[in-house]
Amino acid sequence: MAWTDDRVEILSTLWAEGLSASQIALKLGGVTRNAVIGKVHRLGLSGRVKPKRKTQPAKPRTATTARRRAPVKRRAAPRVAPTPPPVPLEAKPLPNGKFATILTITETLCKWPLGDPTSPDFRFCGRGTDKGEPYCKSHAQLAYQPSRRRVATNRAITRTNRAALR
Repeated sequence: MAWTDDRVEILSTLWAEGLSASQIALKLGGVTRNAVIGKVHRLGLSGRVKPKRKTQPAKPRTATTARRRAPVKRRAAPRVAPTPPPVPLEAKPLPNGKFATILTITETLCKWPLGDPTSPDFRFCGRGTDKGEPYCKSHAQLAYQPSRRRVATNRAITRTNRAALR
């Protein structure tokens, strides 16, 4: 199919009216949608009217149709008294009078390192631990401190979950 002057004129008119390439191809007959798009680009036709949609006018909101949101009551975060830092513990001697070293440490002894690992007086805490714990209670408080960011994230997640349940 060749593009004659008549067909190009019809194409230009339909394009300016806002018809889609598929609609123009149907009206012209014998051409595809892609052929119409290609010809439109080659002709440089760009001033196309957007097709009008059938829309219904928006209904005015009245007091019965408009839903008002209740103000969100925000509770202050509970104040938690900061716990005083634990007193650093000195190494506890083993029953034989020596301190726990890498060679003498066992599963039930605190593995908190004390001193410089390169010095000869380096040792471990050596106090008793709960089953399966690596540190005694005092050193566990030093080792396991929640970060502020993690606490804030957990609060936000909890708020989101509460809102989803409502």
